[in-house]
Amino acid sequence: MSFISIKHLTKTFTNPDGSQLTVLKDVNCEIEKGEVISIIGPSGTGKSTLLRAMNMLEPPTSGEIWVDGENITVKGYPLDKLRCKMGMVFQSFNLFEHMTVLQNIIYAPMQLLHKPESEAKAEAIELLKKVGMAQKADVYPSSLSGGQKQRVAIARSLAMHPDVILFDEPTSALDPTMVGEVLSVMRQLAQSGLTMLIVTHEMRFARNVSTRIFFMNEGIIYEDGTPEQIYEHPIHSATKAFVNRIQQLRYDIDSDDFDFLQIHTGINRFCIKYNITEKGEPVYALVKEMLFERMRKYRPITIRLTHTEQTDVTALDVMVEHLTESPLTSADRKALQPKVKELIEEPTTRGFRIKMIL
Repeated sequence: MSFISIKHLTKTFTNPDGSQLTVLKDVNCEIEKGEVISIIGPSGTGKSTLLRAMNMLEPPTSGEIWVDGENITVKGYPLDKLRCKMGMVFQSFNLFEHMTVLQNIIYAPMQLLHKPESEAKAEAIELLKKVGMAQKADVYPSSLSGGQKQRVAIARSLAMHPDVILFDEPTSALDPTMVGEVLSVMRQLAQSGLTMLIVTHEMRFARNVSTRIFFMNEGIIYEDGTPEQIYEHPIHSATKAFVNRIQQLRYDIDSDDFDFLQIHTGINRFCIKYNITEKGEPVYALVKEMLFERMRKYRPITIRLTHTEQTDVTALDVMVEHLTESPLTSADRKALQPKVKELIEEPTTRGFRIKMIL
Protein backbone atom coordinates (compact mmCIF):
# COMPACT_ATOMS: atom_id res chain seq x y z
CA MET A 1 0.00 0.00 0.00
CA SER A 2 1.13 3.55 -0.73
CA PHE A 3 2.16 5.85 2.11
CA ILE A 4 -1.13 7.76 1.69
CA SER A 5 -4.10 6.21 -0.08
CA ILE A 6 -7.33 8.13 -0.64
CA LYS A 7 -10.33 6.06 -1.74
CA HIS A 8 -13.69 7.37 -2.97
CA LEU A 9 -13.50 10.46 -0.78
CA THR A 10 -16.54 12.75 -0.72
CA LYS A 11 -17.39 15.81 1.34
CA THR A 12 -20.84 17.38 1.43
CA PHE A 13 -21.80 20.52 3.33
CA THR A 14 -25.34 21.43 4.39
CA ASN A 15 -26.23 25.07 3.70
CA PRO A 16 -28.30 27.17 6.15
CA ASP A 17 -31.35 26.74 3.89
CA GLY A 18 -31.05 22.96 4.12
CA SER A 19 -29.66 22.47 0.62
CA GLN A 20 -26.50 20.46 0.16
CA LEU A 21 -23.24 21.29 -1.58
CA THR A 22 -20.89 18.46 -2.53
CA VAL A 23 -17.36 19.89 -2.65
CA LEU A 24 -15.40 16.63 -3.07
CA LYS A 25 -16.80 14.01 -5.41
CA ASP A 26 -15.18 10.55 -5.36
CA VAL A 27 -11.55 11.64 -4.99
CA ASN A 28 -9.00 8.85 -5.42
CA CYS A 29 -5.20 9.02 -5.34
CA GLU A 30 -2.03 7.32 -4.11
CA ILE A 31 0.88 9.28 -2.60
CA GLU A 32 4.34 7.90 -1.90
CA LYS A 33 6.86 9.06 0.70
CA GLY A 34 9.05 11.91 -0.45
CA GLU A 35 6.67 13.18 -3.11
CA VAL A 36 6.05 16.90 -3.44
CA ILE A 37 2.56 17.36 -4.87
CA SER A 38 1.15 20.75 -5.82
CA ILE A 39 -2.63 20.98 -6.04
CA ILE A 40 -3.76 23.61 -8.53
CA GLY A 41 -7.07 24.59 -10.06
CA PRO A 42 -9.78 27.27 -10.06
CA SER A 43 -11.15 28.62 -6.80
CA GLY A 44 -14.00 26.63 -5.27
CA THR A 45 -12.99 23.25 -6.69
CA GLY A 46 -12.22 21.54 -3.36
CA LYS A 47 -8.44 21.97 -3.08
CA SER A 48 -8.36 23.27 0.50
CA THR A 49 -11.21 20.96 1.51
CA LEU A 50 -9.14 17.99 0.37
CA LEU A 51 -6.26 19.00 2.65
CA ARG A 52 -8.59 19.68 5.56
CA ALA A 53 -10.21 16.28 5.07
CA MET A 54 -6.80 14.60 5.09
CA ASN A 55 -6.07 16.21 8.45
CA MET A 56 -9.62 15.50 9.71
CA LEU A 57 -10.33 19.20 10.21
CA GLU A 58 -13.26 18.55 7.86
CA PRO A 59 -14.17 14.88 8.40
CA PRO A 60 -15.18 13.29 5.08
CA THR A 61 -18.79 12.45 4.37
CA SER A 62 -17.73 9.10 2.92
CA GLY A 63 -14.64 7.30 1.67
CA GLU A 64 -11.37 6.31 3.30
CA ILE A 65 -7.96 7.88 3.93
CA TRP A 66 -5.11 5.50 4.74
CA VAL A 67 -1.86 6.91 6.15
CA ASP A 68 1.09 4.57 6.63
CA GLY A 69 -1.19 1.53 6.68
CA GLU A 70 -3.81 2.97 9.06
CA ASN A 71 -7.32 4.06 8.16
CA ILE A 72 -7.59 7.48 9.83
CA THR A 73 -11.28 7.82 8.94
CA VAL A 74 -12.43 4.99 11.22
CA LYS A 75 -14.48 6.10 14.19
CA GLY A 76 -12.33 6.83 17.23
CA TYR A 77 -9.01 7.16 15.42
CA PRO A 78 -6.87 9.34 17.75
CA LEU A 79 -6.51 12.78 16.18
CA ASP A 80 -3.44 13.61 18.29
CA LYS A 81 -1.68 10.66 16.69
CA LEU A 82 -2.76 11.80 13.23
CA ARG A 83 -1.53 15.34 13.74
CA CYS A 84 1.84 14.10 14.95
CA LYS A 85 2.16 12.34 11.60
CA MET A 86 0.65 15.08 9.46
CA GLY A 87 1.50 18.74 9.97
CA MET A 88 -0.42 21.62 8.44
CA VAL A 89 0.50 25.18 7.51
CA PHE A 90 -2.50 27.47 7.09
CA GLN A 91 -3.18 30.62 5.06
CA SER A 92 -3.63 32.69 8.22
CA PHE A 93 -0.60 31.41 10.22
CA ASN A 94 -2.66 30.44 13.35
CA LEU A 95 0.11 31.36 15.79
CA PHE A 96 -0.69 31.86 19.47
CA GLU A 97 -0.52 35.64 19.87
CA HIS A 98 0.07 35.47 23.65
CA MET A 99 3.18 33.29 23.21
CA THR A 100 6.61 34.24 21.91
CA VAL A 101 7.91 32.69 18.70
CA LEU A 102 9.93 30.16 20.70
CA GLN A 103 6.97 29.28 22.94
CA ASN A 104 4.79 28.73 19.85
CA ILE A 105 7.24 26.16 18.54
CA ILE A 106 7.93 24.21 21.73
CA TYR A 107 4.30 24.00 22.91
CA ALA A 108 3.17 20.97 20.87
CA PRO A 109 6.42 18.94 21.21
CA MET A 110 6.23 19.35 24.99
CA GLN A 111 2.49 18.66 25.26
CA LEU A 112 2.10 15.86 22.68
CA LEU A 113 5.58 14.35 22.39
CA HIS A 114 6.44 14.96 26.07
CA LYS A 115 9.84 16.41 25.26
CA PRO A 116 11.80 18.06 28.08
CA GLU A 117 11.74 21.85 27.79
CA SER A 118 15.51 22.10 27.29
CA GLU A 119 15.44 19.61 24.42
CA ALA A 120 12.41 21.25 22.80
CA LYS A 121 14.04 24.70 23.02
CA ALA A 122 17.33 23.51 21.54
CA GLU A 123 15.55 21.93 18.60
CA ALA A 124 13.28 24.96 18.15
CA ILE A 125 16.29 27.27 17.85
CA GLU A 126 17.76 25.01 15.16
CA LEU A 127 14.47 25.06 13.24
CA LEU A 128 14.27 28.84 13.54
CA LYS A 129 17.78 29.06 12.10
CA LYS A 130 16.63 26.87 9.23
CA VAL A 131 13.86 29.31 8.31
CA GLY A 132 15.92 32.42 9.03
CA MET A 133 14.02 33.45 12.17
CA ALA A 134 16.39 32.65 15.06
CA GLN A 135 16.83 36.33 15.89
CA LYS A 136 13.07 36.60 16.52
CA ALA A 137 12.82 33.74 19.04
CA ASP A 138 11.79 35.96 21.95
CA VAL A 139 9.38 38.34 20.20
CA TYR A 140 5.61 38.01 19.92
CA PRO A 141 3.83 37.32 16.59
CA SER A 142 2.24 40.78 16.56
CA SER A 143 5.65 42.31 15.82
CA LEU A 144 6.30 40.09 12.79
CA SER A 145 5.50 40.60 9.12
CA GLY A 146 3.22 38.12 7.36
CA GLY A 147 6.15 36.37 5.71
CA GLN A 148 7.94 36.04 9.04
CA LYS A 149 4.81 34.64 10.69
CA GLN A 150 4.47 32.03 7.97
CA ARG A 151 8.10 30.97 8.35
CA VAL A 152 7.52 30.54 12.08
CA ALA A 153 4.40 28.49 11.30
CA ILE A 154 6.51 26.23 9.07
CA ALA A 155 9.10 25.80 11.85
CA ARG A 156 6.31 24.98 14.32
CA SER A 157 5.03 22.25 12.01
CA LEU A 158 8.53 20.81 11.52
CA ALA A 159 9.02 20.63 15.30
CA MET A 160 6.62 17.67 15.42
CA HIS A 161 8.75 15.67 12.95
CA PRO A 162 5.73 14.93 10.75
CA ASP A 163 5.81 12.37 7.97
CA VAL A 164 3.97 14.82 5.71
CA ILE A 165 3.15 18.53 5.77
CA LEU A 166 0.04 19.99 4.16
CA PHE A 167 0.35 23.60 2.95
CA ASP A 168 -2.99 25.35 2.41
CA GLU A 169 -2.26 28.33 0.14
CA PRO A 170 0.64 29.41 2.38
CA THR A 171 1.32 32.64 0.45
CA SER A 172 -2.24 33.80 -0.33
CA ALA A 173 -2.48 36.10 2.72
CA LEU A 174 0.91 37.70 2.15
CA ASP A 175 1.89 41.00 0.61
CA PRO A 176 3.59 40.25 -2.76
CA THR A 177 6.91 41.45 -1.36
CA MET A 178 6.88 38.66 1.23
CA VAL A 179 5.92 35.70 -0.98
CA GLY A 180 9.48 34.94 -2.07
CA GLU A 181 10.85 34.41 1.45
CA VAL A 182 8.22 31.76 2.22
CA LEU A 183 8.61 29.99 -1.14
CA SER A 184 12.39 29.88 -0.57
CA VAL A 185 11.92 27.97 2.70
CA MET A 186 9.46 25.59 1.02
CA ARG A 187 11.94 24.90 -1.80
CA GLN A 188 14.54 23.89 0.79
CA LEU A 189 12.04 21.51 2.43
CA ALA A 190 11.15 19.97 -0.94
CA GLN A 191 14.83 19.27 -1.60
CA SER A 192 15.19 17.62 1.81
CA GLY A 193 12.88 14.72 0.89
CA LEU A 194 9.93 15.72 3.07
CA THR A 195 6.54 14.60 1.78
CA MET A 196 4.53 17.73 0.96
CA LEU A 197 1.09 18.52 -0.45
CA ILE A 198 0.71 22.16 -1.42
CA VAL A 199 -2.42 24.00 -2.48
CA THR A 200 -1.02 26.95 -4.39
CA HIS A 201 -1.67 29.57 -7.03
CA GLU A 202 2.08 30.11 -7.51
CA MET A 203 2.28 28.35 -10.86
CA ARG A 204 5.99 28.79 -11.51
CA PHE A 205 6.79 27.49 -8.02
CA ALA A 206 4.51 24.47 -8.54
CA ARG A 207 6.19 23.62 -11.81
CA ASN A 208 9.75 23.96 -10.50
CA VAL A 209 9.36 22.22 -7.13
CA SER A 210 6.77 19.47 -7.57
CA THR A 211 7.28 15.81 -8.42
CA ARG A 212 3.57 15.58 -9.31
CA ILE A 213 0.72 17.99 -9.86
CA PHE A 214 -2.98 17.46 -9.20
CA PHE A 215 -5.25 19.68 -11.26
CA MET A 216 -8.58 19.82 -9.42
CA ASN A 217 -11.80 20.84 -11.09
CA GLU A 218 -15.45 20.27 -10.21
CA GLY A 219 -14.59 18.48 -6.97
CA ILE A 220 -12.34 15.77 -8.43
CA ILE A 221 -8.70 15.33 -9.36
CA TYR A 222 -9.26 16.14 -13.01
CA GLU A 223 -5.69 15.41 -14.05
CA ASP A 224 -2.67 13.91 -12.26
CA GLY A 225 0.80 13.96 -13.76
CA THR A 226 4.34 15.24 -13.74
CA PRO A 227 4.87 19.00 -14.09
CA GLU A 228 6.01 18.45 -17.68
CA GLN A 229 2.84 16.51 -18.51
CA ILE A 230 0.47 18.97 -16.85
CA TYR A 231 2.11 22.11 -18.22
CA GLU A 232 3.31 20.90 -21.63
CA HIS A 233 0.94 18.09 -22.62
CA PRO A 234 -2.31 18.36 -20.62
CA ILE A 235 -4.97 15.84 -21.57
CA HIS A 236 -8.05 17.91 -20.76
CA SER A 237 -8.96 21.27 -22.26
CA ALA A 238 -9.81 22.61 -18.79
CA THR A 239 -6.27 21.86 -17.62
CA LYS A 240 -4.77 23.50 -20.68
CA ALA A 241 -6.87 26.64 -20.21
CA PHE A 242 -5.87 26.93 -16.57
CA VAL A 243 -2.10 26.43 -16.89
CA ASN A 244 -1.82 28.75 -19.89
CA ARG A 245 -2.82 31.76 -17.81
CA ILE A 246 -1.31 35.01 -19.00
CA GLN A 247 -0.88 37.71 -16.37
CA GLN A 248 -1.05 41.30 -17.57
CA LEU A 249 -0.25 44.85 -16.44
CA ARG A 250 -1.37 47.71 -18.69
CA TYR A 251 -1.03 51.47 -18.79
CA ASP A 252 -2.63 53.86 -21.31
CA ILE A 253 -0.66 57.11 -21.64
CA ASP A 254 -2.08 60.11 -23.48
CA SER A 255 0.39 62.84 -22.42
CA ASP A 256 3.75 63.43 -20.76
CA ASP A 257 1.98 64.27 -17.49
CA PHE A 258 1.40 60.67 -16.45
CA ASP A 259 2.41 59.35 -13.02
CA PHE A 260 5.65 57.58 -13.89
CA LEU A 261 6.36 56.68 -10.25
CA GLN A 262 3.07 54.74 -10.17
CA ILE A 263 4.20 52.79 -13.23
CA HIS A 264 7.52 51.99 -11.53
CA THR A 265 5.71 50.73 -8.42
CA GLY A 266 3.22 48.73 -10.50
CA ILE A 267 5.98 47.00 -12.48
CA ASN A 268 7.87 46.05 -9.31
CA ARG A 269 4.74 44.67 -7.63
CA PHE A 270 3.83 42.69 -10.77
CA CYS A 271 7.31 41.15 -10.97
CA ILE A 272 7.36 40.28 -7.26
CA LYS A 273 3.89 38.73 -7.41
CA TYR A 274 4.80 36.42 -10.29
CA ASN A 275 8.26 35.57 -8.98
CA ILE A 276 10.19 37.38 -11.72
CA THR A 277 11.76 40.05 -9.51
CA GLU A 278 14.99 39.99 -11.52
CA LYS A 279 13.09 41.43 -14.49
CA GLY A 280 11.62 44.42 -12.63
CA GLU A 281 14.40 46.94 -13.16
CA PRO A 282 15.18 45.92 -16.77
CA VAL A 283 11.48 46.31 -17.62
CA TYR A 284 11.33 49.71 -15.92
CA ALA A 285 14.44 50.87 -17.79
CA LEU A 286 12.94 49.78 -21.12
CA VAL A 287 9.62 51.51 -20.41
CA LYS A 288 11.48 54.70 -19.54
CA GLU A 289 13.62 54.45 -22.67
CA MET A 290 10.66 53.82 -24.97
CA LEU A 291 8.50 56.60 -23.52
CA PHE A 292 11.16 59.30 -23.26
CA GLU A 293 13.61 58.43 -26.03
CA ARG A 294 12.43 56.08 -28.77
CA MET A 295 8.73 56.98 -28.96
CA ARG A 296 8.27 60.26 -27.13
CA LYS A 297 6.42 61.94 -29.99
CA TYR A 298 3.75 59.23 -30.08
CA ARG A 299 0.66 59.76 -27.91
CA PRO A 300 -1.61 58.11 -26.98
CA ILE A 301 0.50 55.04 -26.35
CA THR A 302 -0.21 51.78 -24.51
CA ILE A 303 2.35 49.94 -22.41
CA ARG A 304 1.54 46.30 -21.61
CA LEU A 305 3.65 43.92 -19.53
CA THR A 306 2.67 40.24 -19.78
CA HIS A 307 3.95 37.07 -18.14
CA THR A 308 2.89 33.60 -19.31
CA GLU A 309 3.22 31.28 -16.33
CA GLN A 310 3.39 28.05 -18.31
CA THR A 311 6.29 29.06 -20.54
CA ASP A 312 7.86 31.59 -18.15
CA VAL A 313 7.94 34.14 -20.97
CA THR A 314 7.81 37.84 -20.07
CA ALA A 315 7.11 40.43 -22.76
CA LEU A 316 6.82 44.21 -22.92
CA ASP A 317 4.51 45.59 -25.62
CA VAL A 318 4.48 49.22 -26.71
CA MET A 319 1.46 49.94 -28.90
CA VAL A 320 0.40 52.99 -30.90
CA GLU A 321 -3.04 53.23 -32.53
CA HIS A 322 -3.56 54.29 -36.17
CA LEU A 323 0.10 53.72 -37.03
CA THR A 324 0.75 51.66 -40.18
CA GLU A 325 4.50 51.12 -39.97
CA SER A 326 7.15 50.74 -37.30
CA PRO A 327 8.14 53.92 -35.46
CA LEU A 328 11.63 52.53 -34.78
CA THR A 329 14.66 53.72 -36.70
CA SER A 330 17.62 51.49 -37.48
CA ALA A 331 19.49 53.25 -34.67
CA ASP A 332 16.60 52.43 -32.27
CA ARG A 333 16.76 48.76 -33.21
CA LYS A 334 20.51 48.65 -32.78
CA ALA A 335 20.18 50.15 -29.30
CA LEU A 336 17.32 47.87 -28.19
CA GLN A 337 18.40 44.47 -29.51
CA PRO A 338 21.20 43.80 -26.94
CA LYS A 339 18.71 44.46 -24.12
CA VAL A 340 16.06 41.91 -25.16
CA LYS A 341 15.90 38.27 -26.22
CA GLU A 342 13.76 39.13 -29.23
CA LEU A 343 12.47 42.34 -30.81
CA ILE A 344 9.25 42.00 -32.82
CA GLU A 345 7.67 44.79 -34.89
CA GLU A 346 4.18 44.00 -36.16
CA PRO A 347 1.01 45.73 -37.36
CA THR A 348 -2.21 45.12 -35.45
CA THR A 349 -5.86 45.66 -36.33
CA ARG A 350 -5.74 49.00 -34.49
CA GLY A 351 -2.21 50.23 -35.13
CA PHE A 352 1.38 49.03 -34.62
CA ARG A 353 3.09 47.10 -31.84
CA ILE A 354 6.70 46.82 -30.67
CA LYS A 355 7.05 43.57 -28.72
CA MET A 356 10.16 42.94 -26.62
CA ILE A 357 10.70 39.43 -25.20
CA LEU A 358 12.71 39.70 -21.97
